[in-house]
Amino acid sequence: MIWDTELTRRLGIKRPIVAGGLQWLANAPYVTAAAQAGIMGFITAASFPERDALRAEIRAARKACGDLPFGVNVSMLPKLVPGGQTEDIFRLIADEGIHVVETSGRNPEPYIPLLKDLGLTVLHKVPAVRYALKAQAVGVDMVSIVGAECGGHPGMDMIGSFVNGAMAGEALDIPFLIGGGVGHGSQLIAALGMGAAGVVMGTRLLVSQELCAHEAYKQALVEATERDTALTMGSLRNTVRTLANETTAEVMRMEAEVPDITIQDLMPLVSGQIGRKAYETGDVSRGLLSAGHALGLTDRIEPMADIIARIEAQAVAAQQRLAGVLPMPKAAE
Repeated sequence: MIWDTELTRRLGIKRPIVAGGLQWLANAPYVTAAAQAGIMGFITAASFPERDALRAEIRAARKACGDLPFGVNVSMLPKLVPGGQTEDIFRLIADEGIHVVETSGRNPEPYIPLLKDLGLTVLHKVPAVRYALKAQAVGVDMVSIVGAECGGHPGMDMIGSFVNGAMAGEALDIPFLIGGGVGHGSQLIAALGMGAAGVVMGTRLLVSQELCAHEAYKQALVEATERDTALTMGSLRNTVRTLANETTAEVMRMEAEVPDITIQDLMPLVSGQIGRKAYETGDVSRGLLSAGHALGLTDRIEPMADIIARIEAQAVAAQQRLAGVLPMPKAAE
């Protein structure tokens, strides 16, 4: 198919799909696989806390991608990017010739003048349309709206992707993407029908062969279903959806039983370093391992290009079904 949306035009990609940044996993091989599949991936800056390491990863991706585009994800959460380092990271990204950043974590307004001066296109990730409206007002170029079904942080509103899409189509003037539970071509067609410029996927791509994670971890995701996620950390107003395991069961118990629980109380269980071990060892019994309802669609481990090709074929079938029930009106003679 020849796709023509605001997303494909602005980012210079063939298919209206973004492979969102994944903490500890979105590196040069990940974005290279995405680029070669005709979509855009984002290196997660927070996975490379040392500035030289981030610069080296961007350069490795540039060498592998050639002229194919990729971006960098910058979480603006203070716990991931301490002090005044966020501006330095944006400058580094621009210095390395990157044109698109995926921002998340908090309101990007303080950084918009700098980002514009650096010539960066800003795709800001939010969990609900009300935040997308704010992002539009402060000057971002595009937004991705990830609904309650998403892995990672669905926000506190817990609005589903289908509702987000319909509301965004009515409310927004800037291009928007829909994410959260997305992993099938029919969902791409539905999102475009609601006015989206494309979709963002995370969980569906965790089973790509190129992902730098243990085979046993990927196989666990293949065997999991859409029912095998858990929501925790809501007591701290930092809800996270992850693969259900021993850690999520213990965190849920503590949140229910411990009044005024703090992040310090939970840190021995929820530290990102624990989850990182699962990617290295394949032991998914412990740690908060971000995963969403698209687990219901992770049916095999295969190359990223094959995943995207299947999604495109599904989209073609969905479009044909739509044409059958809603034929285009004939032009007036």
